[in-house]
Amino acid sequence: MKINLLYKFLLTAFIGGILCSCNTEPRQGNKNDSAIVPAGKIDLTNPLSQMDKSPMDMQYFPVDYSKLKMLGKSEPLPYARVIFSRPQKNGRKIFGNVVKYGEPWRLGANEATEIEFFRDAIIQNQKIPQGRYIIYCIPQQDKWTIILNKDLFTWGLKIDRTKDVYKFDIPVTRLNAPIEVFSMEFENAKDGANLLMGWDDVKTILSISF
Repeated sequence: MKINLLYKFLLTAFIGGILCSCNTEPRQGNKNDSAIVPAGKIDLTNPLSQMDKSPMDMQYFPVDYSKLKMLGKSEPLPYARVIFSRPQKNGRKIFGNVVKYGEPWRLGANEATEIEFFRDAIIQNQKIPQGRYIIYCIPQQDKWTIILNKDLFTWGLKIDRTKDVYKFDIPVTRLNAPIEVFSMEFENAKDGANLLMGWDDVKTILSISF
């Protein structure tokens, strides 16, 4: 009889422990408790992928193409788009320090930055066939060498330079006020678009004709 009672007690405690461990409701207490996630623990408010420190962005030409398409004010396809990740300055000196002069840089962070042309383009008198390319650069103090490469779907630090297909030198402009987050965006130009690229105290422009 005593053995059966002890068995029931242990079984009840075991089941209760399982139920408690499965309860994902936030505990009551300080309203800021749920925002504190110990190292190595999963944030139960977002059990899926956490936000990257350098979030991915996409820019179109024409500017705001997707919004214009939704309103029926654009052509069926854009002219170009660029997909890139956006690292932050965070008080660091970027060029010549974090980004080394004379070494390939992926124009952002994480995956290789991609540019896609939805029709043939012309850059510095070179015809660029419609298609997708990796775009990266080799920065110098007074210029950037912009490179288009065909090794798609790769991590940005692993650039196969044997697949480079086009190169363009563009001048560097120094800024008085630094740009905190690496940025790429298109603007309208006389014969097409300018792709603006800027970070820290540097801005460059790649002119593209369509």
